[in-house]
Parts: sequence; structure tokens; C-alpha cells
Amino acid sequence: MFALSVAKAADTTDVINDLSYAVPYRSRDDLERRLLRKLDLRMSTIVLLYALNTVDKSNASSARLAGFEKDLHLQGQQYATILSIMYVGLILMQLPGNMFLHWLERPAIIIPSTMVVWGVVSALTGITKNYTGILVARFFLGFMEAPFYPGVLFLISRWYKRDELAVRTTLVTCGGVLSFGFGALFASGILQGMQGKLGQAAWRWLFYIEGGVTILVAICAVFILPNFPHNTRWLTPEERALAISRLAEDGYGTAGELEKRTTVQGLWDAVTDWKVWWFTVALTVLYSDKKRKRYVCFFTSSALAALGFIISMCTMNTAARYFSLFLMAQISAGTIVIWGWISNTFAREPAKRAAALAVIGGLSQIGNIVGSFVWPRNWGPTYRYSFFVCFAALGVSTAMFGAMHLYLKHLNKQFEKNEQDAKDIKDIQDPIGFRYLV
Repeated sequence: MFALSVAKAADTTDVINDLSYAVPYRSRDDLERRLLRKLDLRMSTIVLLYALNTVDKSNASSARLAGFEKDLHLQGQQYATILSIMYVGLILMQLPGNMFLHWLERPAIIIPSTMVVWGVVSALTGITKNYTGILVARFFLGFMEAPFYPGVLFLISRWYKRDELAVRTTLVTCGGVLSFGFGALFASGILQGMQGKLGQAAWRWLFYIEGGVTILVAICAVFILPNFPHNTRWLTPEERALAISRLAEDGYGTAGELEKRTTVQGLWDAVTDWKVWWFTVALTVLYSDKKRKRYVCFFTSSALAALGFIISMCTMNTAARYFSLFLMAQISAGTIVIWGWISNTFAREPAKRAAALAVIGGLSQIGNIVGSFVWPRNWGPTYRYSFFVCFAALGVSTAMFGAMHLYLKHLNKQFEKNEQDAKDIKDIQDPIGFRYLV
């Protein structure tokens, strides 16, 4: 599989060169716009896939409103445990899932296939009878959902240039935002209208229906999603050459270099790069494309969220706390920017990027495991301690991202100095003009 990928990448090199020198600049711009329109249209499917991913993760919370805990005889911290156990499955499978995706090079098959399996697991959750059954179901739900998000991020990073990533990542992640609104409305309709149908509780129907919808949409996605530029069938030869050359010109390396590292070598590169672990810890305790800024956007959203936590810690006024929720929601905007930033930072080696996204995404789920236990009932009704924990975690992550921002700026200055001091272009080890987005 690896040798075949290298051969395909090499076969496109001559076409890329022709595209760079023989095609008029205006014609290339027109071709690039058509390529992006075609690609954006197909990638927009991921918005729906991401919405279903979020819905299947959160349906236990909706089911809780309709006798879920009572029917399964849950007591004490058992409900919090079934929420957190899903993230254990996510942590275990994200890295192997993304490594397999990089090796097989068929995201149009792998991503929908994992959706089908987690849709089946979600539907079968409706037949559980006790705590052990729901615990096992939730674990395997996380296990099968694990390859989805890092896989989607890796897929996007294999098509778009570094200054195009944040907007596309934001639009894709909007599926999660939509699911919070429309998913709750959909769940409400099921819980109110399906109680007692065929002798089943409404919360069981919630799992049956939402799991079934996921399976149907996943089957359709197989025929819509792209693979990678060198093996996507619905591209013309000119579009394929342009898709590869765009990335090469953006500092991803030449067509041959794009595939020169194996999956295992990419894993080793990722786990031995301290930037991977820095991003991981920072995420755990947590006009971008046009201006090519990353940390400034994240810092702004973090500042607004911090203000929201402070308001909730200081008052029980309903109006003030309601307003603070809108400020806290700005964390989502910052997180989206960070994922785009991570893809930018590990842009040059696809194998390493696949492993890095999975390692960071997987281990950062530890924060979700801890978060399930940060809101105990005895801290209510003010939950000041809970809000303080969130505020402190946000402060630590913001400081860590700030340190990374300064370090990458330092590296950019080093790149510029090396280019200015070099007497021969062959003395420059890094791609000319490459800079980290900060």
C-alpha cells in the first residue's frame, strides 16, 4: 500500500510541473476555484456526520429525562461513570484508528464504516437492562466513535492549505453546535411521542431511532466523501495534480515527500515531538484564516469564557448567570481554532500529522473523564467550586498555548534568519518561505 502511494505521488510530479509553468495564472486560479467548490460541497457532508456523532454521544443525557436512571437502577456516581467510560474508549482507539486511516488511505470507507458500527452500538444501547449492560455499551460507543474526529481533521488537512484550514474546521465542527439545538428538539419529540410504543420506554426508542439514522446517513456518506488527492476517483487529472501541488507549494513538501514516511515512522515522529505533548496537556486542561493568526483568536475567546465563569462564581442572579452561559460558549470557538492550529503546526509530514492528531485528541479526552465528576450535587446549587475548576483549567491551557505561540514565533525568526544568511539555496534544510501560523 505504501509503495503504491509513493508511485502514484511520483507519477503526478510531471503534471504538477506542467501545471506550475505551462498553465496561465488566470486559468490556474479558475481551476483552483472549481476544485475548491467541488471539494467544499462534498466535505459539507461532514457537518451532518459530526452532528450525528455529537447526538449519539449525548443521547444518554436526553434519556435521563425519561426514566433512564430509574429503569436501569442507577445509583450514586453510576450515571457519571457511564458518561466518563465512553471517553476511555475514545482514548484507547483514536491513535490506532488514525494510523489505520493513514495506512489504508480510504477515509471515504473507514469513516462511514466506523459510523455504521457505532450506530449499531447506539441502537443496541436501547436493549440494556442494568448498569453493567449500559456501561459496556457506552464503552464500545466511545471505542467506535474514536477514529471519527481525528480522522476528519486529518482528511481535511490532506486537501486544504494551512490558511484555509481554520474556516473549514470551523464549518465542519458547526455540526456539533447544530446538534445541541436540533438534537435536543428531536430527542424531545421522541421522548414525548414514543412512550409505551410496542411496550418500550421512550428513552429506548431514542437510542433505536438515533442509532438507525446514523447507520443510514453513514451508508450514503460512502459515495460522497473523498479519499486523498492521489486516489480520489472523481477528480480530473488536472484537478488531482493541482490538489497535490497546492499542498507542496504551501510547505507540505514535494509530491514525493508527501508520502515518504511510513505510518509507524510517523507515530515515532509524533510521540518524540514535545509539541505534541504540550498541545495534549493544554487541551486536556481545557478573521483567523485571512489574518493568519491563531493564538490571538483563541485568547479572545478564552477571555470571554473566563468572564462568564467569574460571573457565575460571583452571583446567583438568574439573568446574570444566563448571560454568562453565552460567554462560556465562546470556548467552542477557541477550541476550533486550536484544532486548525494543530494541523498547521504538523503540516509537513502526513504520517506524523495523523499520529499527532490522534495522540492529542485521544489523551485530551482525559479532561472529559474528569469533567464528568466536577459537578457533584453537594456543590450545588451555586456550583462555585465547579466554575472555579473550569476557570483554573482555562487559565492553565491559555498560558500553555501562549508559550507555544512564543516558541513558534521564535522558530519563524530562525527560518527567516537561515534564509537570509544562506549563501546557497541547497544550504537551506527547510522549505523556502515556510512559516508556522501563530
